[in-house]
Amino acid sequence: MKFYLVSLAAGLLVGCIYALLQVRSPAPPAIALIGLFGMLVGEQAVPIAKRLISGEPVTVSWFRAECVTRISGIAPAPATGAAEHDRAA
Repeated sequence: MKFYLVSLAAGLLVGCIYALLQVRSPAPPAIALIGLFGMLVGEQAVPIAKRLISGEPVTVSWFRAECVTRISGIAPAPATGAAEHDRAA
């Protein structure tokens, strides 16, 4: 959560500086966000390529755990398994 607040604060600061200098941001907000999303997705091409080159499979579970969490910034849900089943019994 701290990183989101720092990011928001940095954005607000830059926005205030732009307003004081009476200049517009260098890109329309929607285009800038799409570009940032592209950067996040593009960063995941390297781990996927490394995994494919090493002969390891790219499974949906690996992609969700390694790539989706980095793109979305949301931590994966804790895995449920035999350990929780044993505690419940």
